[in-house]
Amino acid sequence: MNKLTILVLIACAFGIATAKSPTHFSLRAESMGGAHVAVVDDKEALHYNYAGLTQINRLGNYDKRPEQGYYPRNWIGDARVTFGGAGDIFAFLSTYGDVKDLQDLFRDAQKDANTITFNHPQISSTTSAILDSLVKNPKYIKTINSYDHKALEARVKFDAELAFHNFGAAFWMNGSVAPYIDAGLILPYVVVDTFIIDAVAQMGGAYEIIPNQLSVGLGGKIVKRHKTNMVTIGLANYNTIADTLKEQLGDGTDDFFDSKTFSFGIDLGVLYQFNREIRFGASLRDIYFKSLADETLIPNFTIGANYSPKFMNSNSGFGRKFNVAVDFADMFNNERNYKFFTHLNFGFEIEQNIAAFPGLNNEIRFLVLRLAGGFRGGYPSAGIGIELLRFFSVEAATWGEERGYYTGQDENRIYMVQASIGF
Repeated sequence: MNKLTILVLIACAFGIATAKSPTHFSLRAESMGGAHVAVVDDKEALHYNYAGLTQINRLGNYDKRPEQGYYPRNWIGDARVTFGGAGDIFAFLSTYGDVKDLQDLFRDAQKDANTITFNHPQISSTTSAILDSLVKNPKYIKTINSYDHKALEARVKFDAELAFHNFGAAFWMNGSVAPYIDAGLILPYVVVDTFIIDAVAQMGGAYEIIPNQLSVGLGGKIVKRHKTNMVTIGLANYNTIADTLKEQLGDGTDDFFDSKTFSFGIDLGVLYQFNREIRFGASLRDIYFKSLADETLIPNFTIGANYSPKFMNSNSGFGRKFNVAVDFADMFNNERNYKFFTHLNFGFEIEQNIAAFPGLNNEIRFLVLRLAGGFRGGYPSAGIGIELLRFFSVEAATWGEERGYYTGQDENRIYMVQASIGF
């Protein structure tokens, strides 16, 4: 692999992206278009609506929640460790090919320049000769124009989550980088406006005000965010990339445990079981008491509903779960993405036990398949998840995010894969 190829891949792998607030990426929720504030029947209640913690070890349990006993049993709790990563696979593949083509052209131009300077000693600047050779090559111009201001994005995540009936806690780290490649006047360069890494520790609980009907939740979080300045890496100085990244890493670790750089916030949630098939939810999340990395963050207020038809659910050894949900999300955020459909999320999911011990109330299942789809802010989403022996699971999801100022202006397509272990 040549140096310029390595340059682009490293720049994409080591950065972490901006967000209005630290954002946890749940592939179950994202594959449903982000519509989850009224679903929250597992550990995802920690991130979307703490009130949903009251449902853990209640769904599928005729004794403790008769009206929802027809659901598949959601066990006694969730404890998971998850690793994941994401990026626009197709954009990376096309850019990889462009970079290789450009490197070949640059190498040929360098050979020509060496020949010219050897045969013509009066030409003392090899760099000038290289540039002259490249400019005269039509293929160089065509190749470089193929990724002029081409945006890329990569994300990484780590989650450690624990959730039981009425209580949950988590520690997670999230981030992404969104560099872009510019053709430049003569030589291309990679620009990363900001590196960001978020680390979040959170804990909270839920309480049923009206048993089996109305629940409220409250959680607190401690957040650390590190940001760096713009990094620009040109073709002429790519040998310095290792030193640049080392300096940025040092800046990020030097003050990581400085308490002055931490921010504190709370999350609030409500869940109302209208009847055994319909739930309504609302959450006010990311209420921070001070700025985070010198940024004032806007709280996220979301309302939603979930419909789970009884005839589509099965509480047996080969249990099945079916949900249809809709959210009106992030209602306070009108600075960008202010159009109506940008806030509207819609999705569905179906989860089916493929292999299990029949008759054991869904408590021993060998293989579970989950399929989901929807629309997030007007962009389609989809996902698939496979769980083996309740202990190991693999999930993949794709969704779109708006980079512009209104729905449909500039889609950022995300493809994420994650693996987790736990129970």
